[in-house]
Amino acid sequence: MMAVAAAQKNREMFAIKKSYSIENGYPSRRRSLVDDARFETLVVKQTKQTVLEEARSKANDYGLTEDEILLANAASESSDAEAAMQSAALVVRLKEGISSLGRILKAIETFHGTVQHVESRQSRVEGVDHDVLIKLDMTRGNLLQLIRSLRQSGSFSSMNLMADNNLNVKAPWFPKHASELDNCNHLMTKYEPDLDMNHPGFADKVYRQRRKEIAEIAFAYKYGDPIPFIDYSDVEVKTWRSVFKTVQDLAPKHACAEYRAAFQKLQDEQIFVETRLPQLQEMSDFLRKNTGFSLRPAAGLLTARDFLASLAFRIFQSTQYVRHVNSPYHTPEPDSIHELLGHMPLLADPSFAQFSQEIGLASLGASDEEIEKLSTVYWFTVEFGLCKEHGQIKAYGAGLLSSYGELLHAISDKCEHRAFEPASTAVQPYQDQEYQPIYYVAESFEDAKDKFRRWVSTMSRPFEVRFNPHTERVEVLDSVDKLETLVHQMNTEILHLTNAISKLRRPF
Repeated sequence: MMAVAAAQKNREMFAIKKSYSIENGYPSRRRSLVDDARFETLVVKQTKQTVLEEARSKANDYGLTEDEILLANAASESSDAEAAMQSAALVVRLKEGISSLGRILKAIETFHGTVQHVESRQSRVEGVDHDVLIKLDMTRGNLLQLIRSLRQSGSFSSMNLMADNNLNVKAPWFPKHASELDNCNHLMTKYEPDLDMNHPGFADKVYRQRRKEIAEIAFAYKYGDPIPFIDYSDVEVKTWRSVFKTVQDLAPKHACAEYRAAFQKLQDEQIFVETRLPQLQEMSDFLRKNTGFSLRPAAGLLTARDFLASLAFRIFQSTQYVRHVNSPYHTPEPDSIHELLGHMPLLADPSFAQFSQEIGLASLGASDEEIEKLSTVYWFTVEFGLCKEHGQIKAYGAGLLSSYGELLHAISDKCEHRAFEPASTAVQPYQDQEYQPIYYVAESFEDAKDKFRRWVSTMSRPFEVRFNPHTERVEVLDSVDKLETLVHQMNTEILHLTNAISKLRRPF
């Protein structure tokens, strides 16, 4: 019953997303993570506006400032949120002269705050001696205790908290454990067979019903469940066979070496055969064995934040439905053929898997604007990326490797090739109605990863995260104790590596 109720809740959320997308107009005919991020930014801004309106109402009721209400809401979300560092400014009007400032500074010290700046001036307000501005850093929980303590004091006329603009609305929630991806299934609707008359399956009632059935299976999926088996029809297998044979013909000449190697390995293990579609479970087992990635069924195109978050846990959210038989060589939306032939081979490559996870980790707790930039980088790399190989341009983007028309366009002289530089790539406008006019070329996966890491280090997120593969948990590195534990673990690993090198150098 709980699973049914959860599925019903997801269906209702799905319907809301669909109506909102159509109302706001999504003419794109292809999967676009960047537009998803922009859509999500709009939704988040509206949510923030609702939070602010609620804060104003409570401020009037309880005599607190909006910032204090928002701070309390943020700190109460979880123990991690309460312990998160908050930059803020206190504006205090002292009644008893500047000497009383010492008591306030002592209180800040008592609650383990760090004062960054203090300035005061003679007040022009009657009955007030000095106006004082104190800028400080403190955990949200301690800051709330400080405010309560100071409000009980009679040494000042009034006090206002001004939280840092980047933090006064609580930071975006993000999953800390792989099981919490159950909450990361918000869908985008831009090109659905039952909504868009231009979709190849719009007039096909059998196809539309099939899509709904497979979507329901994905909605009901929970962490730890085996991936449901899909009994693909003869028509769906025919569509797979057409695309599979085309990729077989084009990949040896146009795909990167890493893709070709993984593709061959999938054929050797009889996962890639033309007579049937691979099941997500067997593909997930293959990936876990090779790179630690696994798969999770998705009902459709996820929001950028949810999709990227899953990559942080080395989990790829994959659709299970098949594109319409009337349009086998191009899909305007993610389908299982795009996922299987485009994404899966490279997720079996250790270097590419690492790059994908780093994009996901960078997205956790990122601002809306940074999610949009990360989505753009993902679009121009994982979806439509090119790389150099022995002086020739090869494809590694899933959108290219599963759509032969755009693949041939991307390696032709009809488009522009630019060197991959994350800072410029992240802000490059693009259209998704036709083939891309611009593609970014990486010198190698290692070069792309190095550039990406340096770019991510400039993001505004005030903390770092790491993935612990033993617990499947993301750890927020926001305290000295956590860093000391990590350094100890790294020192142990370095010791093992040093010992291994010494043994290899010993003469027999």
